[in-house]
Amino acid sequence: LLLRWRRRRALWRKVAKAQERQERSLVRMEAAVQRFREQHPSVNVASILSLPLPELSKKLRDGSLPPDHVFYAYVGKALQMATETNCITEFLQESETQARKAKQMEKQGLLYGVPVSIKDSIDCQGHDSTLGFIKNLNKPAAEDSVVVQVLKRQGAIPFVKTNVPQSLLSYDCKNLIFGQTRNPLMYTRTPGGSSGGEGALVGGGGSILGIGTDVGGSLRFPAAFCGICAIKPTGNRLSKRGVMSGVVGQKAVAAAVGPLAKDVESLALCLRALLSEDMFSLDSTVPPLPFNEEVYSSTKPLRIGYYETDFFTMPSPAMRRAVRETKQLLEEAGHTLVPFELTNVDYVMFNYCVRGMFADGGSSFVKKFKGEMEKGGTRLFVWLSKAPHWLKTLLSWISKPFVRSISSYTVDEVWSLHHELEDFCHQFIAQWKKLNLDVMLCPMLGPALGIGYPAKLSVAVSYTMLYNALDFPAGVVPVTLVTDEDEEQLKGYKGYYQDWWDRTLAKAFRGGVGMPVAVQCVALPWQEELCLRFMKEVETL
Repeated sequence: LLLRWRRRRALWRKVAKAQERQERSLVRMEAAVQRFREQHPSVNVASILSLPLPELSKKLRDGSLPPDHVFYAYVGKALQMATETNCITEFLQESETQARKAKQMEKQGLLYGVPVSIKDSIDCQGHDSTLGFIKNLNKPAAEDSVVVQVLKRQGAIPFVKTNVPQSLLSYDCKNLIFGQTRNPLMYTRTPGGSSGGEGALVGGGGSILGIGTDVGGSLRFPAAFCGICAIKPTGNRLSKRGVMSGVVGQKAVAAAVGPLAKDVESLALCLRALLSEDMFSLDSTVPPLPFNEEVYSSTKPLRIGYYETDFFTMPSPAMRRAVRETKQLLEEAGHTLVPFELTNVDYVMFNYCVRGMFADGGSSFVKKFKGEMEKGGTRLFVWLSKAPHWLKTLLSWISKPFVRSISSYTVDEVWSLHHELEDFCHQFIAQWKKLNLDVMLCPMLGPALGIGYPAKLSVAVSYTMLYNALDFPAGVVPVTLVTDEDEEQLKGYKGYYQDWWDRTLAKAFRGGVGMPVAVQCVALPWQEELCLRFMKEVETL
């Protein structure tokens, strides 16, 4: 007991020091902004913050806006959002030097002078990538991740790192080190996760462009919950070198790196910049596919598949309405909408996604929690992973197959699972091609759930995780706000299973009037440009 007490005290000391560092970061930001405002009192910060990214980057490149003016405008706004939502874990102090030097540099690179926020799990040289784990504190990255290196070569200025949930396997945003991040639109709601700090910062206007990751919706949840746009590319379209993962080694559910921004054109500009020779030479495992302008700027009418539900997680009234209204607008604009029927999503979720990610019985996942004090939103996963096989079998009789999925499998069974997943993917594509589709319109979970609910509702990731299992590019675009009528209809929400999970989800949706609701836009693998083109169409309409 004494040893345990001493160990916990040592951990708490580490946490206290990290929190002091975070506080010092915010104080430095405040001092830097104050200094700049005293030296440049006439700078119109509001007009800089109101510029969309394409316009801002054009002004930076043609010299009509100095990079330090833009930099300090965003540092000031980011500081405000950090105070309101607790989204920033660290200010990258070297970004100040980079902003000063940018004035003397040649105005090259598509993102010249653009301040960019970076998710905690993406390596920035000299800074921790904690994943919300105490054991990862004071272990600064030896070098920048490839994506950060490319951003810098394109002239961007990474300036802050943002908060994540412990282990990344949650769509809330809380850990023992930095605490809970709040939704900038309603503080009692989660900003989503695991790129929750990014969602809150970009959604609140404190960053014009953020970089996050997605293994089950971790870009799409924060974007949808905070009323912004994001795209999860095909898993290997952008480099993942130097990007820390929640579950290392699993191949069943594809992770991806991607951008978050206020509008689709900003996402397109970011991908244009990243899909450059720099990325392909720094990471030769990334296919050398530059951004396809022709596909993105095409205006030919699209043939669009759509569905309102996956018959596993019942959509909220606002989710269903978002798809219906978007479908109608697309039809009125001359596109063809074709119903697409999803089947066996429950099987996909439990047998491919959960089972694929925890095929070792969750042992590698549990190892990450060794010596940690908080299990956070993943407490259920950790407990189940440690549970003996007989208990898992017993529990699987009284719950969804969720429990049975977290068991150890033989190598033969894992290979069989991967083969089955490949077959499923080919069948899905065959159904897509039989209908001659270009893209797909799908629901996106929303509105933002109350803080703490995602930990109880891991199963509600079905709308997003499907496209990690298939490894299709998928983006989200906000299309509507929750109305009083949606809230009234929610009173009749029962769910498809009418179990504890469904009843909890009904409670989690409540009280969201005025909150944004998004739709998902999906394309076939490697067709990010077509996905963005479709997202742009939805956004415009």
